[in-house]
Amino acid sequence: MKLLSIAVPCYNSEAYMEKCVESLLVGGDEVEILVVDDGSKDRTAEIADRLEAEHPTIVRAIHQPNKGHGGAVNTGIENASGLFFKVVDSDDKVRASSYKVILDTLRGFVEDGQATLDLLISNFVYDKEGQKHKKVMEYRRTLPTGRVFGWEEAGRFSKGHYILMHSVIYRTALLRDNGFKLPEHTFYVDNLYVFEPLSYVKTMYYLDVDFYYYFIGRGDQSVNETVMISRLDQQARVNDLMTDFFTDPAHAERIRECKPMYRYLYNYLEILFTITSVLALRSGKPEHMAIRDEVWDHLKERDPALYRKLRTGAFGIAMHPVGPVGRQATLLLYRAAQKIFGFN
Repeated sequence: MKLLSIAVPCYNSEAYMEKCVESLLVGGDEVEILVVDDGSKDRTAEIADRLEAEHPTIVRAIHQPNKGHGGAVNTGIENASGLFFKVVDSDDKVRASSYKVILDTLRGFVEDGQATLDLLISNFVYDKEGQKHKKVMEYRRTLPTGRVFGWEEAGRFSKGHYILMHSVIYRTALLRDNGFKLPEHTFYVDNLYVFEPLSYVKTMYYLDVDFYYYFIGRGDQSVNETVMISRLDQQARVNDLMTDFFTDPAHAERIRECKPMYRYLYNYLEILFTITSVLALRSGKPEHMAIRDEVWDHLKERDPALYRKLRTGAFGIAMHPVGPVGRQATLLLYRAAQKIFGFN
């Protein structure tokens, strides 16, 4: 059994996937790299097979019909033999020195055998093309460092400061035992990948190291703002799925019992509504404004009390500006947040 399985979803990734895998090979034989070729039409499959042939004890090439990013992550989880599981996108990379610390820490939990770790959190870097200054998303002011802790010890996250997919390594069994599965053929499922499993997490460990380098800046990238607006229906679908999970009686009671977790997931849901709404405002097109209204209506139907709480909060009011002046003010705040937090 491996210590860590890393799934690398690949779709037409021939231009950059090797650099990603090369950064992961530093982990050696304790690591399993699952290169999931998601029905690519370029040389991705060929490169994946060659990498497996060159590193047969570490790399495994998996080929499947196109199922989207979520389907590729699901395949990674299904095939993982590691005690812990991480997703690394094929255009990203990791830092070797931090990688060693990550593996040493995970190994320590396995060798000690006294504590079960559900989630390891580390920092990630916004590696934005053309920018010398790289914004680091760290958690040292919010989470205890270098020890096991639970939700009751987690501090309050500020607005715009969240645990994202790039930050997390889950215990593989936690994902499997709770039947976690992402929707196929859907963009922006990385939000679900953090949101749903977090509700089952009891033990966490934060390493204050810059591990994951999250590349942003390609024009065709899914997180490019123009692309996101064109795929607003996909963002809305994820928004609705998060709403459904949060309000489902099968989960809602468990989530509410842990107040720090409830507060965190509530704030996460709030920011997703904000993103969906502000992208619609950026577009201004009637079809996109209709999508904004539909996600809010869906929440109102699912949980009227939660709808009122979110709708009458500062973000909810800002996302429903009155007139051109109000819309312009909201978009100016959005631009300021982009500069402060460094997102695309």
